[in-house]
Amino acid sequence: MQPASIDKQINNYLPQLTANQKKAVLTVVKTFAEQEENDYSEEFKKELDSRYDEYINGGKLVSEKQANQRIKKIINGKAK
Repeated sequence: MQPASIDKQINNYLPQLTANQKKAVLTVVKTFAEQEENDYSEEFKKELDSRYDEYINGGKLVSEKQANQRIKKIINGKAK
């Protein structure tokens, strides 16, 4: 969906909203507008960079199936 189309749809719905509903929409829009693109800590960004570098330099990867198996094992282990 094109941004202009989305804008048009939003503008078409606004007149149908009550004042309280419009305030709620405004709050949501402000939250999105003020939110940083990524709210990652510097430590987390460094960890991501480190893992990416390892991958680029031939690091061992696991398949989606292997990852899901590991996750299930961790979850089941903590549930006991």
